Amino acid sequence: MAKKKKRRRGNSSPLGRFLGFLAASVMCGVLAASLVVPSVAAAGYGVSTSINFFESLPEELTVRPPSQSTKVLTSDGKTIATFYAENRVRIPLDQMSPYIKDAVIAIEDSRFYEHAGLDPQGILRAVVTNLTKGDQQGASTITQQYVTNVLNEAKLSQERPDEVVLSGQKDFGDKLREMKLAVALEKKFTKEQILEGYLNIVFFNSDAYGVEAAARYFFSTRAKDLNLPQAALLAGLVNSPTFYNPALNPDKSVVRRDQVLGEMLRQGKITQVEHDKAVASPVTLKISPQRQGCANATMAPYFCDYISHLILNNPAFGPTQKERERKLYRGGLTITTTLDSRLQAAAQSQVNGTAGRNTDRWGAALVTVQPGTGKILAMAQNTVFLPEPGKFDTHLNFNVDAKDPQGNDLNGAGGFQTGSTMKPFTFAQWLNEGKRLNAEVDASKRVYPLGFPWRSSCGKVLGAYSTAQNNPELGAADDLQNAEGGFYRKMPINYGLYNSINTATFASATQLDFCGIQKMVDAVGLHNGHDGSPINMHQLGNLLGATNVAPLHMANAFATFANDGKYCAPIALLKVTNAAGGKLPAQTSECRDAVKPNVARGVNSVLQDVMKVGSGVWIKPKVHDKVPVAAKTGTSNNNGATWVVGYTRGLATASFFGDALEGQKRSGQNVTINGTFYKRLDGFMIAGPQWAKYMVKVAPLYPAAPFPKPPRSMSNPSPAPTPGR
Repeated sequence: MAKKKKRRRGNSSPLGRFLGFLAASVMCGVLAASLVVPSVAAAGYGVSTSINFFESLPEELTVRPPSQSTKVLTSDGKTIATFYAENRVRIPLDQMSPYIKDAVIAIEDSRFYEHAGLDPQGILRAVVTNLTKGDQQGASTITQQYVTNVLNEAKLSQERPDEVVLSGQKDFGDKLREMKLAVALEKKFTKEQILEGYLNIVFFNSDAYGVEAAARYFFSTRAKDLNLPQAALLAGLVNSPTFYNPALNPDKSVVRRDQVLGEMLRQGKITQVEHDKAVASPVTLKISPQRQGCANATMAPYFCDYISHLILNNPAFGPTQKERERKLYRGGLTITTTLDSRLQAAAQSQVNGTAGRNTDRWGAALVTVQPGTGKILAMAQNTVFLPEPGKFDTHLNFNVDAKDPQGNDLNGAGGFQTGSTMKPFTFAQWLNEGKRLNAEVDASKRVYPLGFPWRSSCGKVLGAYSTAQNNPELGAADDLQNAEGGFYRKMPINYGLYNSINTATFASATQLDFCGIQKMVDAVGLHNGHDGSPINMHQLGNLLGATNVAPLHMANAFATFANDGKYCAPIALLKVTNAAGGKLPAQTSECRDAVKPNVARGVNSVLQDVMKVGSGVWIKPKVHDKVPVAAKTGTSNNNGATWVVGYTRGLATASFFGDALEGQKRSGQNVTINGTFYKRLDGFMIAGPQWAKYMVKVAPLYPAAPFPKPPRSMSNPSPAPTPGR
């Protein structure tokens, strides 16, 4: 609540008015009990017993801020999603229309500014009415109602909904406790503070707690902009939110609204002209159903899901899972993320169009990180959270790991076989060991028998590579194959990389320390997307990408090359504040040297040729005609996972297309995608254009200067690159 101000007093003292109530109770005796519950008389309460019980009740009410909605925002301030147990936006009294304040007081508690928490006149009136007419008329003041709401809200926040007591369920003790707490509350807070708290906590609808949420829900406006008929309608809802719901019972809501307007006129809060005009106005609703949770996100539902897991998995937001959930759904957090709404819109549009109607449920994904910061700028996939006709639905996030480093669930697919997008890391180790970027290797060799002298300075035993996937011999490779014939020959190693020649990668590995390759892969953050374990680079098949890696970490590894060899861990949370504006733990860029700058520059120089003369030459549009880019294509053995991972100086993006849910068991051969038949899928065919169309749109939004060149000493004199395919 707002700071305590000097309390306004009525015409008599709080004590005098309270004694007046007790005097009335003595006069009415057990009759007063009928105000609370008609059966009280039968319960045997006497007046003296009631007074003694009243005096024994607590006088202090702890008023905590009620549950508020949590907002998840993009870095540029756009809403991604809202989380809430009760949809509520707390606002100060001066941001509420005068009409809503006057309307609620007029219909709920006309002597609000005159009493000290209890209204003896109202109590006596209700007693007489209930006994003489058989009605069930209440006499709770706004202060009493506020007390009840505060008590119930505390129980809901503590996940004790079975202890909530509604108005019609109160027994004599409940009512007396409410009365005593109301009197105490009036001593502690001003009328304005009580009214503000009440209007922020009161229930209007299951989607609207408090007047701001109600204004947004029913009229798509703000509480400060409510006009007279709108305010009167909302004030009338308080008595019975279902019975007077204008969407369910429009006629009853109009009758109730007009009753409120009549009370406002009678009490001099509005003029006759204002009354007549408001009564004559139709009820015009503009309902804005609240979209709670990631399934109802306005954008980036899977990034939203990733954010929620980062919060719920982090002990900094509470020592237990329940406490972290309470903070997310009730804490009124504002979570500002790294997402760029411009990039997200472009990424989502692209993945949605990649596979068309997609009755075969092929997965498409794009994720972008910023080199130098690790900020996740876009995360999209071609699926929906909830089942929809004609849509591919799944809860799994294609772009992230299955678990975080502590073993907590991230709801990720756990990555996909990376294919040839792993080759640049072996090449990086080639340069790291001082070898020339265009030195010649023998790519004609296809068989490496048992006992081949692979080098491992750390003493690890090498595992086999087999096209049949069942070779029991350690350190052996049988019948290596390239995607196309004609490349089984000697060639410059850079030529072998930008044309994605498998035998060239193996030929380079014969001259390298596998422990060095392992360190290179570890340094750029690559790991198994299912369990987080390191990728075993002593397993020969991993030279060609046999292990599943999440697109997020592929993009981030390539961002290390773009960032002159400095690795920055991926981050998604820029800023987190609570309802009071206090800061909570977020994420900051954590960067470290991972690859020597000249090595990164050497890799960049070769990967720029992928799009110009190499395995990506057929990818359109030609991004390199717009900005300097480097990239690598990749395809798994059965063509069920295809990739392009590429980058500028300012953006690194992984593009995936393939079997996202079956562990790449489905073959990407002899398939029809979006009306086009493919004998076999390759990275440049679908993942490539998906990457290129997206990058053409977004690359100019971030720095895209030319890459620094590697030193001349890194190259042998050689002829210009020869196009491969």
